[in-house]
Amino acid sequence: MSRTAWTFDAASGELDVITGTAGPAAKMGHRLTIAMRSWQATVQWAAKTPSSVEVIVDVESLQVLRGEGGITPLTAPERAIARSNALKSLDAKKFPSIRFTSATIDTITGGYRLEGTLEIHGISRQQTVDVDDDGQRLSSAVTVRQSDFGVKPYSLMMGALKVADEVTVLFSGARTD
Repeated sequence: MSRTAWTFDAASGELDVITGTAGPAAKMGHRLTIAMRSWQATVQWAAKTPSSVEVIVDVESLQVLRGEGGITPLTAPERAIARSNALKSLDAKKFPSIRFTSATIDTITGGYRLEGTLEIHGISRQQTVDVDDDGQRLSSAVTVRQSDFGVKPYSLMMGALKVADEVTVLFSGARTD
């Protein structure tokens, strides 16, 4: 018997954000891997085809896992500072959730194409997400431009070093049907 709904969360999958660096001093900065530790994705099914997807992310659950590059390795105190800066940039107290809701889902080779609305920082924009389905795991990688959602990427040294405007959001979840 197949399910009519699947639910993914941090116990059954991963939702990570990969940042880059920008500005004249970009080589000094760290490319961060950030894990979202509290989130839920619900997939509704009609027969063997997904009919809707909703993802809700708790912004406060953001955790900086590691930093690549930079002049020196990223230390635990620096990870804590990076987390604090990210929460300030996202204005997490005022906008505690990030949400994606599909409007249409099409079958594509190896998975699905979701067209829907992504809401970050109180601003909604249309977003396309391609999801790979290998029969065991669902996964996706999508680029999001922070400034499209009114988020000003963190910068220092008068803008000589900053977080790149575009970040990559990675999702992976185990199928349990």
